[in-house]
Amino acid sequence: MTTLPTLEEAARTSAAAAPFLPPALQPLFDASSVRSHMLCGEFVSRLTIDVMREARLDAAPRQWVSAADLVAKAGLEPERSLVPVDWMLRHLAMRGVFVRDDGRFMAPDGLPALEAGEVRATQTMHDPGCMPSYAVAETAAQDYPAFLRGERSGEDILFTPARLKLWTGYFSNDNGLYAVNNRTGAVALEAWMRPGPATILELGGGLGSGTAAVLERLKEAGRLDDVRAYRFTELVPAFLRRARPVAERFPGVPLTFATLDMNRPFGDQGVAAGSVSVVYAVNTLHAAHDFAFTLGEVRRALVPGGQLIIAECVRPMPSRTVYPEFIFNLMQTFRAPRLHAAYRPNGGFLTPEQWTAALTAAGFTDVRVLPDIARIRDVIPDFGVAAIGAASAA
Repeated sequence: MTTLPTLEEAARTSAAAAPFLPPALQPLFDASSVRSHMLCGEFVSRLTIDVMREARLDAAPRQWVSAADLVAKAGLEPERSLVPVDWMLRHLAMRGVFVRDDGRFMAPDGLPALEAGEVRATQTMHDPGCMPSYAVAETAAQDYPAFLRGERSGEDILFTPARLKLWTGYFSNDNGLYAVNNRTGAVALEAWMRPGPATILELGGGLGSGTAAVLERLKEAGRLDDVRAYRFTELVPAFLRRARPVAERFPGVPLTFATLDMNRPFGDQGVAAGSVSVVYAVNTLHAAHDFAFTLGEVRRALVPGGQLIIAECVRPMPSRTVYPEFIFNLMQTFRAPRLHAAYRPNGGFLTPEQWTAALTAAGFTDVRVLPDIARIRDVIPDFGVAAIGAASAA
């Protein structure tokens, strides 16, 4: 049985990260938070093993196989299954379950018997506030085999009205496993937003937790009055409706709410060229179908010298998997964007270097990453949260 991460182990990891973090970010990566991330990573790995068994992906455990080989052997729907199955193999290879050689994989000892429930129970005792992330991962795992067989869509599995409650808990600042994204973005926006009046456009604001984190941070810094306009946008109507109460928490902020699809021209959706000084997004832009198009629309919306500031789950290195991808690989928009050899070689999350290349190709300058993932990953290979900023041409 694999030993679960201890608080002492997490404390050592937290201490190793601390020299690379600005003071404002250090509380987000204390020993308790780091242990929760370690535990959730282990939980997802065990769910992945369960899914592979249930989907008959363990049919050739001691033979060299590719993802395509396994998909064919298990009789899965190839168009939707190839990316998730390849991810599962690579993820479990990182965990030592599979060995890897030039795109082929083998499990010399077969798939281990590991109980996901053991991790859930440990997390509940350690920090029950993180359980919404576990609920979403378990929901994905339950229906993954049906998805791989082509019987259900990812959208149906994750985003039916009956499952909206899952996301209200997940995309919440009370869920420490997700709140770190919102709070990292808030720290960056407060640090990078230029002095003086600001007009902010938020893309893909979801249920409003990122907005709340930003406005709380600006209030603490005495800069809330700098916000002359804040336009919250979201494509999913149910999310947009439930985000509106954020305005009640900040009655002095001129918050407006609207639908916006980042894969369509912004001007056709009421965002005029040169009308905003900051475009902000949390875990949104990685899901753009065509980076060149969407980043071009962002640039057009910004005033000269305006800023794009985003918080993203990032892939520390091209070869590494990131455990939230287990869930979001169910979504076609996540796993199958328009690819680009230099900065978008695959779906899912991007490395800091890929973000820099994408933003530079789109005409942005002064690209910056907070914290410095390029240095942290040498010490902590799994560190995967960052804010990224860039400026439009003045």
